[in-house]
Amino acid sequence: MVENISRTNLSYRGDTGNIEDAIDDTPLQTDSKCYDDDGRVKRTGTVWTTCSHIITGVIGSGVLSLAWSIAQMGWIAGPATMIFFSIITLYTSSFLADCYRCGDTEFGKRNYTFMDAVQNILGGPSVKICGIVQYLNLFGSAIGYNIAAALSMMEIRKSYCVHSSHGEDPCHISGNTYMIAFGVAQLFFSQIPDFHNTWWLSIVAAVMSFFYSTIALALGISKVAETGTIMGSLTGISIGTVTPAQKVWGVFQGLGNIAFAYSYSFVLLEIQDTIRSPPSERKAMKKAAKLSIAVTTTFYILCGCMGYAAFGDAAPGNLLAGFGVSKAYIVVDMANAAIVVHLFGAYQVYAQPLFAFIEKEAGKKWPKIDKEFKVKIPGLPVYNQNIFMLVWRSIFVIVATLIAMLIPFFNDVLGVIGALGFWPLTVYFPVEMYILQKKIPKWSRKWICLEIMSAFCLIVSIVAGLGSLVGVWIDLQKYKPFSLEN
Repeated sequence: MVENISRTNLSYRGDTGNIEDAIDDTPLQTDSKCYDDDGRVKRTGTVWTTCSHIITGVIGSGVLSLAWSIAQMGWIAGPATMIFFSIITLYTSSFLADCYRCGDTEFGKRNYTFMDAVQNILGGPSVKICGIVQYLNLFGSAIGYNIAAALSMMEIRKSYCVHSSHGEDPCHISGNTYMIAFGVAQLFFSQIPDFHNTWWLSIVAAVMSFFYSTIALALGISKVAETGTIMGSLTGISIGTVTPAQKVWGVFQGLGNIAFAYSYSFVLLEIQDTIRSPPSERKAMKKAAKLSIAVTTTFYILCGCMGYAAFGDAAPGNLLAGFGVSKAYIVVDMANAAIVVHLFGAYQVYAQPLFAFIEKEAGKKWPKIDKEFKVKIPGLPVYNQNIFMLVWRSIFVIVATLIAMLIPFFNDVLGVIGALGFWPLTVYFPVEMYILQKKIPKWSRKWICLEIMSAFCLIVSIVAGLGSLVGVWIDLQKYKPFSLEN
């Protein structure tokens, strides 16, 4: 790129507002094959790279809690809930895909981020509300992924300990070391400049997600075949085994876990901004969303149902934990290792939009903050390092790691995150933006149907949040800070 275009125009930084904010009073480069219509370096994403980003964001640690969630609801309500969330997610994803460009869906002004779309289409107080909810959700996801990665690493260590001691050692494993180790690794991954440069990490993570989901499915099938019994019941955990209140809160928490398992809408536009055109980004995103959600729903139903069939009402919060000391421990260890690798990528899919937002806002207040320093490493090319990026992103990772160590409640954290982001980010804002974009008349049949769907999802989100918060409260009565053990 020509030298007088600033660095913020060289890479995706999550800019909101006019594109002129991203350049140093230089005319946009729209006549070159190297640049897109907004003057940015030409996007190179395809349907397949988009699928990898979506699958990395969607098929995550949440898949391992689905058997537990189905156990709370039973054979009828559990799978039905997963299908419901998949349909809602697919439906609203198509709304969001249409919001990538304002006005004309082919040539209108681009909305680089979810917040851009809300600001340019809805405006008003919706922007601040969206920002608070979205970025809290992204931050919470980073905490949840740290906990999930630590649990998987602990399972590997415990499996080795049990088998090397022939079951004589109780093998109590502390999770703090593993949370710190994951956080240290993220200190390095977080220096990847922007979302565009994470495509390779997302592909690796997506492959890993398929790998461990397939193992979990195969282990569930093998356990059912070994016992010859399909466990579980039509209504899930029965009252008597748990109190009526525990049953209700368990169902609510299960709703939150399933909502979390499908949540990725709040990074959809960031993902869409990586897609090259022609064909239009909207068409490519809709195709990728259909493929990705179809694949993930299939895996979710298979893994969740086979896990429930294998363990019944005793299904663990982390499905692989149920096989941890079995004869197939080597396969389980491989699956847990794949989870850790996957979570490296998933962490970045959710963290990069937050990094970009903070750095963009800081750049507005302190224009010189984007200055880079050349770092010379013997034997390697000169590396340009932004000091603010280094410091801020490191602080983010450290704080997320410390909070994960303070509240290491895997299922409950997933439920709270899912409930927090599901209605506003997956349903409300996409629906409202779609209504305005398509100019749907108020009180028309379509308007009423969309608003009823939104209201119903709000109720689901509220009860899921209550159930998960109760779960966190109960866990806080039993756990001490920095005391995750297995």
